Amino acid sequence: MSPVLKLILLLCCSNIFMTFAWYAHLKEMNNRPWIVAALVSWGIALFEYLFQVPANRIGYTVLSVGQLKIIQEVITLTVFVPFSVFYMREPLKWDYLWAGLCLVGAVYFIFRSKLA
Repeated sequence: MSPVLKLILLLCCSNIFMTFAWYAHLKEMNNRPWIVAALVSWGIALFEYLFQVPANRIGYTVLSVGQLKIIQEVITLTVFVPFSVFYMREPLKWDYLWAGLCLVGAVYFIFRSKLA
């Protein structure tokens, strides 16, 4: 399996944990003290890092830090939109499409030297 494919798969797993760590407490623990939510989120974030650290180490063998970051942002939006709509029950917004198009531009600019 190529390093970029490994990177993408690991970052997808990482982002699922990250999104739950950052936002699920807003729905599931809104009646609990913030410190409890923070500790639970911290525990979930451990699993995020167990995927994210190896992903970035693998990715850095073939990509720059800037390229890693842009891939991370694209994956973040790709995971966040379904989470927001299906888990948090928020309406799908056109702004997600516009943000995605901006990220397509970011991908182009960060990878354009490899495209030419």
